[in-house]
Amino acid sequence: LIATPIIGNRMTKSELDKDIEKLFAASENISGKVYTSKQIKDLPVPVQRYFKYSLEDYQPYISYARLQHGGQFRTKPDQKWMSIKGEEYFTAQKPGFVWLGKVPLFSTKDVYIDGNGNLKVKLLSFMKIVDVKGKEVDQGELLRWLGEAPLFPTALLPSENLRWEPIDNDSAKVIFTDKDLTVGGVFYFNEEGQITQFKTKRYKDKNLENFTGYYSDYRAVDGMKVPFYLEATWNLESGDFSYAKFKVTKIEYNNPSKF
Repeated sequence: LIATPIIGNRMTKSELDKDIEKLFAASENISGKVYTSKQIKDLPVPVQRYFKYSLEDYQPYISYARLQHGGQFRTKPDQKWMSIKGEEYFTAQKPGFVWLGKVPLFSTKDVYIDGNGNLKVKLLSFMKIVDVKGKEVDQGELLRWLGEAPLFPTALLPSENLRWEPIDNDSAKVIFTDKDLTVGGVFYFNEEGQITQFKTKRYKDKNLENFTGYYSDYRAVDGMKVPFYLEATWNLESGDFSYAKFKVTKIEYNNPSKF
């Protein structure tokens, strides 16, 4: 009876290790590139404000990021919040991430690697109860990467894959393309230059639903200012459903390895 979960944990760890190795191997090191304020002179006003706030001139581009977080999580609006611990790994040159979150009894692994998304949920870390893939998952996972890019701000600089379109003094539209998949949304900025919200339409099961990400508790890390609190909310017809409140406890850059 005791042996089964131990074997399961080994399998999960091995699968996680492989995903992380695959993630980092798929994306190049771009930390030789540096940011200068000349790159943002034609961007929408609030986006310029954001980069002036979050980056300093000659900030090296982030190639890889990894973090650990605590917080709260739930799967239904009427469910009590559960404590969660997680770790997440990102690549920037090619968009990608691997996230592992653990709540009592369940573990969840969310990935986007080389254009493919996958969500897995396991009971007691070894009994698979959810394993979903497909175009809707790909769209949702790429949007997750884009929505979490304020954690590694150089990924939001304009490039052949990313462009900004003006809206007003407090918001701007971002459009991002990875291979044949294009996603977008609207970032909202305060007067200081902090990103405070990200609004988009994201697949929940097979339906496109309104989604909002919230950001606060900005802190300085390696010369950049990044949010240490992120919250995810579905804006459903039945009402808003906040399901994840993450508090970053540790974040590191350009160390492409597992914690």
